[in-house]
Amino acid sequence: MRIAFALLFAFAAESQTNVLTYHNDNAHTGAYLNETLLTPSNVNAAQFGWRTELSLDGPVYAQPLYLSRVNIPGKGLHDVLFVATVNDSVYAIDADDVEADPLWMVNFLDPAKGITVATKEDVGCPVLPELGIIGTPVIDPAAGTIYLIAETKELGNNFVFRLHALDVTTGAERSGSPVEIAPAGFVPLAQKQRASLMLLNGVIYSPWSGHCDNGSFHGLVMAHDAKTLQPLGVFNTTQYGSGASLWSGGAGPVADAEGSVYVVSANGNINGVITPDSYDEAVLKLAAPPQMSVLDNFVPFNRATLNEYDVDLGSSGALLLPDETGSPAHPHLLFTSGKEGRMYLLDRDALGGAQNGSDSAALASLPYFSSHATFGSAAYFNGSIYVAPEHSPMFRFGVGNATLVSSPSAQTPDVLASLGATPSISANANTNGIVWITTFNQGGELFAYDAAGLKKLFDSNAQPGAPPYTFTEFTTPTIAAGKVYVPTFFGVAVYGELPPATAPLIGGVADAASFSPDALAPGCLISIFGSNLSPTTASATAVPLPLSINDVSVTINGIPAPLLYVSARQINAQIPYEVPAGPVSVMVRAQGAKSAPLGITLKTTAPALFTSPEGFVAAVATDGATPGSYVSLFFTGQGPVISAIADGDAPATGHTIWAASPVTATIGGVSAQVQFAGLAPNFPGVAQINLKIPELASGTYPVVINVGGVLSNALPITVTAP
Repeated sequence: MRIAFALLFAFAAESQTNVLTYHNDNAHTGAYLNETLLTPSNVNAAQFGWRTELSLDGPVYAQPLYLSRVNIPGKGLHDVLFVATVNDSVYAIDADDVEADPLWMVNFLDPAKGITVATKEDVGCPVLPELGIIGTPVIDPAAGTIYLIAETKELGNNFVFRLHALDVTTGAERSGSPVEIAPAGFVPLAQKQRASLMLLNGVIYSPWSGHCDNGSFHGLVMAHDAKTLQPLGVFNTTQYGSGASLWSGGAGPVADAEGSVYVVSANGNINGVITPDSYDEAVLKLAAPPQMSVLDNFVPFNRATLNEYDVDLGSSGALLLPDETGSPAHPHLLFTSGKEGRMYLLDRDALGGAQNGSDSAALASLPYFSSHATFGSAAYFNGSIYVAPEHSPMFRFGVGNATLVSSPSAQTPDVLASLGATPSISANANTNGIVWITTFNQGGELFAYDAAGLKKLFDSNAQPGAPPYTFTEFTTPTIAAGKVYVPTFFGVAVYGELPPATAPLIGGVADAASFSPDALAPGCLISIFGSNLSPTTASATAVPLPLSINDVSVTINGIPAPLLYVSARQINAQIPYEVPAGPVSVMVRAQGAKSAPLGITLKTTAPALFTSPEGFVAAVATDGATPGSYVSLFFTGQGPVISAIADGDAPATGHTIWAASPVTATIGGVSAQVQFAGLAPNFPGVAQINLKIPELASGTYPVVINVGGVLSNALPITVTAP
């Protein structure tokens, strides 16, 4: 596939989907809707399965997060998987080469200074072995910062929580980071930061709970300024007592478009004592800081029963449904469920307050699951809610016109073990939906089901030869760019399409304009030829260009190359600007299988003109190619430029980035005045030279450009004299 002149303007300005927060978004829908590779037709034991398990320094209870095109100093751009462990560590892992050394890793412990990790023995609760980082972090892609809360045990048996803001490119602390979390009356040993953080309108929200209902603790929501990390406000569910945790099986606050924050609280009956004036067993709508006041709430009619029998509402978090599920009278909906096995559909514009005798203010209050508790979060996709109670199948319930259908439209053939699951969805927009769950079945089991009817597609323990993983409670899989990442007791298990029987083989590399193996330079577009290079044929659809397409990637001297096109026999890519001139190696990775490296040689500059479909030089002339008029020609291989630009990106229309090397041109051997030579707008790896046509008679002439002393290929251009 030659890169045609018409394709130079084919890209939209959008980026691939990232996973920046728990359950994919601030509504906690759990939906990853940009999955183009994994479909119900190829997620099966013959084509999909276990690839590896990343062995880290402790169990993983926080959901792994994914950020594409992270510029790692000295290593180029990478798609990065961020993983936090209970051992107070954060790892940045190359998502396209997970078995490589971490891109960076930081740890907040220092035993020599008496800084160690808090343990289950310290807190008197056996649920988690260690409690370093257990709440899912959150990423601000614009700031390039990942936020997390880490707990440490320090000298004098002091327990300390700190909010960290780390540079995603290096793991270094941002200015002012970390800050110790110590609001008035806060007792660190009594509190646990289990549920996910949320970033909203420049504020980091963190929810807090206790340990096994031990001692005196509170359900808290804290707000910190994302820039300064300074505290902005605190909400306390039990200001005059204890209890009413905000843990929700790892699901933190959710937020709507208006900026309102919603949490679901747990039981307030601690050691048989009900805290007066508390916000236990409630769905709470909170104001933004500094007020952090309760704007509205919903308390089930059977609150006392929920408290007495420890079947608290707050075992699951809230799911905010899109407006497509509402009605004119109730356009904005919220779904939740709890240990009682009851589902609630609420109007979040009027939650209803404390109920008496029945949940009359609820749009639905359905005790469908009986005593089968739910934990974490439900998921939403295509007009359906997916709920996975413990000791029960997972169910799909229709929702529309502000009505929750009372009976499920589908259920899984499998019964889930204790703790149930938090479903995650992968889909390509509204097609090819797959529901993924990690469960305690057989000690740890990944299931995948067709979202349309919950037909089982994949069972990790049924895959021949695949090792099992050890489940960590209240976790959910992360799906990104054709791979599924499952938190485990020892790290992260990685699943994807199974490697092909025959590894990719590179036959040769040429520039993508003239197809010469000798016209290669940093920043230029190339074509890689060979066999088994990709299992599918696909093209990039957005700028900046992705670093992988359908689980296919290319590295040049170990630096990922942005991709334009992949197929079995050809890949079009851009050589990263960071790769120096001289001998380098090219490697292709397809579905986890690596090619042997192929050596090529880069020049500092290597101009190669693009050809039009008619066989002439690719050109745009506003007044025709007449003597004295200007024409724009397109080429690749201009080499260094005067202003840095990210690999796979291009200047916007109206912005100019000049080539750093001297540029000249001739038409028919006659010097042509160069008005501009640099990067073409909107198309990565393409350069543009604007020439003044010299005084020539009508005819067709060869045009040649010279960049830094290196001549391009010669292509014809037709000049029409007046």
